[in-house]
This record gives sequence, structure tokens and C-alpha cells, in this order.
Amino acid sequence: MKLFIFTLLLFVFQIGVAQDATQRKNNFNLTKNGVALSGYDPVSYFKSPEPKKGEATWSYTYKGITYWFSSASNRSEFVNSPAAYEPSYGGWCAYALGTSGEKVEVDPLTYKIYQGKLLLFYNRLFTNTLTLWNKDEGTFFTTAEKNWPSIINH
Repeated sequence: MKLFIFTLLLFVFQIGVAQDATQRKNNFNLTKNGVALSGYDPVSYFKSPEPKKGEATWSYTYKGITYWFSSASNRSEFVNSPAAYEPSYGGWCAYALGTSGEKVEVDPLTYKIYQGKLLLFYNRLFTNTLTLWNKDEGTFFTTAEKNWPSIINH
């Protein structure tokens, strides 16, 4: 009987983990093949002058989100501390979340590390939202932090 209850609890836990991963995937900005950051290495945003493209060879999936890395050492660094390197707001535009509270596509090469977080921005059609963000980043950041939980809880 104890084995049955343990097995049942394990099954229920696994369903919960799978649902969490699915919800995260639904809230993340992913490529058509399910990769975050358009295939850029999340660690490289923090360690290099410019982000580096990752390779599928060095991929790692964290809570349902797949990342590609430019080296084995960057992959290891991410595995040891994924929360330190994941993009904020699921990789959606920080400025949009700080103004309208909407998920807006980004240019993975338009970014900023702010308060230790990787923030990405829309940069197309003569509009670079990083420039707009920099005009009042404290206010936009506070609003984005407030808006994000309501978006992921839908």
C-alpha cells in the first residue's frame, strides 16, 4: 500500500512539473524550434562585450526552456546557476512590459544588464526601445516587475 501511495504522489508531482514547464514555454519568447534568446548564449551576455551565438551541441533545457551555449564552460556556468542568467520577462521586451504590459518581440542584440538581470528590447523600424527605457529606467523597471506576474499567471 505504501508503494502505491508513493507511486501515486510521484506521478502527481511529475504532472505538476510538466504543467509548470508547459506554462513557462507558453510565456517565453522562443524560436519556432523552441530555443530561447534566438539561439544566443545567455551567459555570454554577462561575460562578453557582445552576446555570442550558441550551438545546439551545447544545449541545456531548464524547466522546459532550451538554451544554446557557445562553449562547454558557459553551459556549465548556466547549469550551476540558471536563475542568474535567464532573461527577465521570458525574453520579451522590457520596455513594453514597463509601459503597456504587453509581450513584444525583441532584437536579441539590443539588451542591457540592469540590477543583475538580462533585459531585452525591441529594435526595429526606427524604434529602439532601449533608448526610450534609458530615459526613465527606474520607473519602467518597477512597472515591468509589477506587470510580469499578472502576465504569467493567466
